[in-house]
Amino acid sequence: MKKSSTFLIPISAILMIFACSNSDDDSSVIDPSTGSTTVPEVYKKIYGATSITSDGTYLTIKTNGQPDHKSVYYPTTNAKYENFSGTTYGNYTFIKNPNTISLTNAYTFKIPVNPVVSATHAATPLAAIGVSINGVPFFNQYAGPNQPLTNEFQSFDKYWGHPTATSMYHYHVEPLYLTETKGKDALMGFLLDGFPVYGPEENGAAVTGLDVYHGHTGATVDYPNGIYHYHITNSDPYINGNGFYGTAGTFSN
Repeated sequence: MKKSSTFLIPISAILMIFACSNSDDDSSVIDPSTGSTTVPEVYKKIYGATSITSDGTYLTIKTNGQPDHKSVYYPTTNAKYENFSGTTYGNYTFIKNPNTISLTNAYTFKIPVNPVVSATHAATPLAAIGVSINGVPFFNQYAGPNQPLTNEFQSFDKYWGHPTATSMYHYHVEPLYLTETKGKDALMGFLLDGFPVYGPEENGAAVTGLDVYHGHTGATVDYPNGIYHYHITNSDPYINGNGFYGTAGTFSN
């Protein structure tokens, strides 16, 4: 009996290790074969990234920021240029702004692998506040310091994005191409605090009951155990509300 009992102890330990390694935890893990930190599967949905790496604490996501859909803001010689006229977001008559999409920019989003709620909820900047799954930056609900988007809606292209004076194409509102191709309840991207962003529907209906940061906690297809997540809606603040829910990482270009 003593011999059997001694043999069972290491087997129990092995089973416990195996169970832990196959849990639903989506945090980065060390690949025992290479010693490198692996990127959780959910982040691989950012198909517009040129690279994604993890140090176990932060993910570094690099993109060129170019939308994978056509736009009137591409240079006319580019294959993804498409003339556009008529109405755009909010039924505004489209008026093209003077800017074009950069073909040379490179962006780096550094976000926490395991996001946590912040005690301060820092305000979002007038620049990239997150990254969409096609690599295009998300911007907040302002055209300038506390200036609503009212005068910018008319410059949104067919898929409701437009470029800045520095040629950074971005979305302030629903990324129409993504909700049309992926679904209105699909993962749209991540904000800099690491929390995911979903479309305007949940469980087949328009999402309701969002908090002041424009999100709520619950299970999603990507996070069956539940997570705080943002939702894009068709009214102000569109993507994010009264600051980041979590502690934000950084954006650089």
